[in-house]
Amino acid sequence: MVRRLRYAKYILSIAIICMAVGAFLMSGPSGLLARSETPDFCASCHVMEAEYEAWFHEGAHRRINCIDCHLPHHNVAAHYIWKSIDGLKDMVVFYSGQVPEFIRASEHAHNVLQTNCIRCHETAIEMIDNGRECWSCHRRLVHTRSGGILTR
Repeated sequence: MVRRLRYAKYILSIAIICMAVGAFLMSGPSGLLARSETPDFCASCHVMEAEYEAWFHEGAHRRINCIDCHLPHHNVAAHYIWKSIDGLKDMVVFYSGQVPEFIRASEHAHNVLQTNCIRCHETAIEMIDNGRECWSCHRRLVHTRSGGILTR
């Protein structure tokens, strides 16, 4: 019982902190929310430098921001909710020192990425089978594989 109460307090504390951070970002210093949507902001954590460099040097997607691929865009609420969740998760992982050697997308991230590929390229792919993930053929889109062309 004591353990459950402690767990509930922990969850409630996290929820309050999330709401406070969200309120600060929404009404805080001007430009902070917009700045947090730039690739430079994403690259400000040293663990994302390799992904930033791969994005910066790879073709057409250089014109778009990280959030254009990595956050949902089907509605504003989902966009900002997932931005908060992903941002807080990234902060906890970074500041706790638990950054994995290879950063891998979760199942949710795979779904968001695939949906965003289709959203941006829907006229070009309307005759293509959408059953496969786009990056299974377009391997150079995966940040860690951005070097040479892969044949497998």
